[in-house]
Amino acid sequence: MSAITVEEAGAIRPARARMSPPSRFGDKAFEWLTLAMAFAVVLLIILVGWQLWSGSLLAMKKFGVRFLVTSTWDPVAEQFGALPFIYGTLVSSLIALLIAVPLGIATAAYLTELAPLWIRQPLVSLIEMLAAIPSVILGLWGIFVMIPWLREYPFPWLQRVLGWTPFFSGPIYGPCMLAGGIIVAVMILPIITSVSREILRSVPDLQREAAYALGATRWEATRIAVLSYAKKGLFGAVILGLWGIFVMIPWLRDHPFPFLQRILGWTPFFSGPIYGPCMLAG
Repeated sequence: MSAITVEEAGAIRPARARMSPPSRFGDKAFEWLTLAMAFAVVLLIILVGWQLWSGSLLAMKKFGVRFLVTSTWDPVAEQFGALPFIYGTLVSSLIALLIAVPLGIATAAYLTELAPLWIRQPLVSLIEMLAAIPSVILGLWGIFVMIPWLREYPFPWLQRVLGWTPFFSGPIYGPCMLAGGIIVAVMILPIITSVSREILRSVPDLQREAAYALGATRWEATRIAVLSYAKKGLFGAVILGLWGIFVMIPWLRDHPFPFLQRILGWTPFFSGPIYGPCMLAG
């Protein structure tokens, strides 16, 4: 290849000088577009908060803060308290998370690290199908199938074994905190398992190979190299499970429970045992 002469180099420089500088419009447009999207998320949160505030303004003006801290529910006297509903949501959500989170993460770890290929895909397909079932269907199944079964078999056994504790003493009812927690756990378990499995699959193989190279067993490699690496993503899977909880519990509150209240005259109240009644005939 021949070298460029001085005359040719002098001819190239004016040509480059005549070229217009690259346009920055695309970069700026992309920057402003992504900035607008980020502010849109913040604006959406503000709008949701404003909608909740405006929707509850009438109740706050009429009942004040005592609406959140009282348990009286008397439609005739127009006295209402939301504390039993807040208490029920928190307790049933806690029970559901205590059941679903360990099972979901353990199942995801088994499918990702331990399960043989011949059983892995059928289990994954089954879990994904369960995750696609609407929460309304699971709620109806829980009310008409799960709760009668729990009342006849597991609850009496729990009372015989753990009846000495305040949580499992007293008469056994069907609709209760423990039953609600179990139903919600069944609903969110496939969601947590599916998301956790995808997160564990995204862990680089280099993490596992480094643990094995240091002499770790399979359990140690899974615990140290996989679960520790993916703990933030697993926390996100739990948050998605919470989303399922806050979809299911309002549906139970707004549909079957008011129906039972109209038919049987039930009113919300606190119960000691977690399989005590969510509502009591008044």
